[in-house]
Amino acid sequence: MTERELLEKAAQVYGIEPGYTDVFGRVHETSEHVARLLLRSFGVPSDSSEEIAHALDGREAERWKRGIDETFVVRESTESIELRIPASRSGATVKLELNWEGDEKQHHWFWLPELKQIGSATIDGVEYLAKRLPLPKPLRLGYHRMCVHWVKSPELETMASAHFIVCPERVKEADRRMAGIGVSLYGLRSARNWGCGDFTDLRVLIDAFAPAGAAFVALNPLHAIANRAPYNTSPYLPECAFYRNFIYLDVEKCGTPRIHEDMAREIEALRASEFVEYERVAVLKLKALGKIFEAFPSSPEFDAYLEQEGQLLEDYGIFCALDEEMHRRDANVWLWTQWPDEYRDPRSPAVGEFAQQNRQRVRFFQFLQWQLSKQAAETHAYALEKGMCVGLYHDLALATDRYGFDLWANRPFYNSRCRSGAPPDDVAPHGQDWGFPPPDREAHRRDGYAMFAKSIRKAAESGGTLRIDHVMRFFRLYTIPDEVDATQGAYVRDYAEDLMGVLALESVRGNFLVVGEDLGTVTGEVRHALAMTGILSYKLLWFERNSDGRFRTPHEYPENSLASATTHDLPTLAGFMLGRDIEARKSANLIDDVTCQQQWDARRREIDLLQQCLRDAGFADDPLGYILSTPCRLAVINHEDLSGETEQQNLPGSTWQYPNWRRKMRAAVEELHPMAERFAEALRKSGRF
Repeated sequence: MTERELLEKAAQVYGIEPGYTDVFGRVHETSEHVARLLLRSFGVPSDSSEEIAHALDGREAERWKRGIDETFVVRESTESIELRIPASRSGATVKLELNWEGDEKQHHWFWLPELKQIGSATIDGVEYLAKRLPLPKPLRLGYHRMCVHWVKSPELETMASAHFIVCPERVKEADRRMAGIGVSLYGLRSARNWGCGDFTDLRVLIDAFAPAGAAFVALNPLHAIANRAPYNTSPYLPECAFYRNFIYLDVEKCGTPRIHEDMAREIEALRASEFVEYERVAVLKLKALGKIFEAFPSSPEFDAYLEQEGQLLEDYGIFCALDEEMHRRDANVWLWTQWPDEYRDPRSPAVGEFAQQNRQRVRFFQFLQWQLSKQAAETHAYALEKGMCVGLYHDLALATDRYGFDLWANRPFYNSRCRSGAPPDDVAPHGQDWGFPPPDREAHRRDGYAMFAKSIRKAAESGGTLRIDHVMRFFRLYTIPDEVDATQGAYVRDYAEDLMGVLALESVRGNFLVVGEDLGTVTGEVRHALAMTGILSYKLLWFERNSDGRFRTPHEYPENSLASATTHDLPTLAGFMLGRDIEARKSANLIDDVTCQQQWDARRREIDLLQQCLRDAGFADDPLGYILSTPCRLAVINHEDLSGETEQQNLPGSTWQYPNWRRKMRAAVEELHPMAERFAEALRKSGRF
């Protein structure tokens, strides 16, 4: 093979796609330079044909010599797996040992000559055969272990062991059409909170919307963030995707805080502030919660929670305590990459010594997560009790902050030599560089997808629906080597069938629906796979157009989907009609006068098309009724569209130029009944109950 052919083969083996088609229909080929950079970032030498050939041969040799794969993700209907053996031992007997969850074991013996041969190879002068190894029936859903032994009387010789994950074909599915209210939890306004919405505010909102027919409350991601403006307030760029932001705690439900006069004034000021003041709220709540924890007695329930969470929560508590201490020592230190070297490795002796010396502070941050877990669970149960058949609807972010906990503690699961992003399009002609590292697909597979499964499980905890941000990531992710810009990235495939299986298993076990945010350039293959797994597609009014640019009618929306008018990155209904997003981009200097005028010209045409579509569908001036009338299984009505809010939550491309992720609701939660009545009336008119 020529060096180019070897490079193309290596790219295929390691998931690098040969090219992609952009939004304009133009084909972009992955350059040899970018392919080599990506391979090096995966730890694959690629400077010469000899290096590439050696890497490919080594990978193939390891696969044949190992006997079975490190991880199997199968469906209940799977009949067999591949077994690879030296031809010299093809007359032997093997034993398949299955260690089911719960420690029950099953043993099955096979005489190799009876097994069907499906392949062969010669590795280092040794001939190997591939055989089809039958699986017993029925298979049990769950995370198991498998071991294959050579039978040598009177003892056994272990060949190999593997993770063995049995998954259902489909996720849990909705059995009828339902609708819910979408809110940003941080933005809930009330007469009792501490300047930021909390779980008790959410209960009051549930009291208003459950009788109005809402089946769920759709929330922003609740992941832990650094709570530092303007760069660390996005719920879609968490420092930890496994644990939640303590600012959502109702402090007074955790204990009795000591509120002195200065604190009371600060609470009132934060409650009255126009926007959420993350840093001030975080400082205030940490101080009050710290005093509560000092008086907290020993608790078997807390101890059980610590044991259940294990090493992940231990690491998270240590990270939070270290982050606090490093900033206390030097006010200019904000990132773990700025810490002394001995603290950058979570398994270093220095980190272990710090954890022992600061055990109470570590436990304090773990205590916060326990309280969050309790309050979230109680709120979800409350929603169900009040008649919401789905309850809370959670959101799993795509990103994780490269300077946050996830990268500090779990670095092997990320490719830290690349960034994720999106290729150039009409919105971003130079591509998008999101700045965070993509996952290392091989590390997750070797791990038996335990870390991936935990991220799904933790995000969906205490909820009845999970939205997956940028669901295409399970199939492929635009990846940019550190040496180049966003125009020169390439798509890298993941083990989509495995990931979809694990997601389905978690959904069925956790009893939650799954929504896949599949906006943008999504291939037909991806949409088909989502539909076959029962994952709901994500349909937004602004993007549902026919080839001539006209808005689709309600009956053209697919049943297996979720419908909504807009999302946090897009204008509200009122804002769309007033062009507030265009004016916001102009005020933030993201567009010039010429572009602003072009966008206004396009907007006027869009408004005419939308109004015509609404009239034709019998919903003149009623886009909410239009959305609710679609056959989609789920529909989300955002609270901004019930209150007539004109400003959106996030203005893409901006940071300090716009109050991203800080906007509070117009009305306090105690005043939501008129909005709830409007929601109920829209439900009645649309026929969706």
